[in-house]
Amino acid sequence: MRALIIRAHPLDPSKSRSMTMADAFVEELAAHRPDTVVDDVRLYETAVPEIDLDMMTGWERLRAGEHFSHLTGAQQNKLALFDQYTKQFQSADLVVIANPLWNLSVPTRLKAWIDTICRAGVTFRYTAEGEAEGLVTDKTVVHLQASGGHFGQQDPASLYIAGMFQFLGCTTHTLAAEGMDHEPDRAGEIMEEALRRVRELARSL
Repeated sequence: MRALIIRAHPLDPSKSRSMTMADAFVEELAAHRPDTVVDDVRLYETAVPEIDLDMMTGWERLRAGEHFSHLTGAQQNKLALFDQYTKQFQSADLVVIANPLWNLSVPTRLKAWIDTICRAGVTFRYTAEGEAEGLVTDKTVVHLQASGGHFGQQDPASLYIAGMFQFLGCTTHTLAAEGMDHEPDRAGEIMEEALRRVRELARSL
């Protein structure tokens, strides 16, 4: 099995609860499935191309029949990196996304990464009737999120992640550690319970 771990936080596990959850999942998965190949991507330590003017004009030139080598250096670099993330996602059996809830949303780096894997004609398509159809039906996605408040996993970020990967056809699991800032006296207890559930989920896959 090949597992792709997407870490969407600039801090390490010593300061980030969501990264602590990611570590717990990876450790339990390695113990339970030692044959797993893990690709661990730290979005804040690598370049993640945004869909910008270079990207859009580059795609337009390719659709018009121009050769890739004729694009500008910026266009070539961004399009190649974009495709690299798409292919890495396609090669994974299990995708684990770990992020904090920031301002009721996901970190911008995570949104940019999701754009690299949500591609018409590649990971989803439109049928003759105009209906969208996910083409990624062979993957399991685990979403790990930490937040200071209580949202019952109904916050916009959780719903966005679940909706996007269901749209692509993936089997999805969401696990959240919530309320540590709202109930600071219970923060340790909340995290301990969340990590227990994280490890349990890792063993079940």
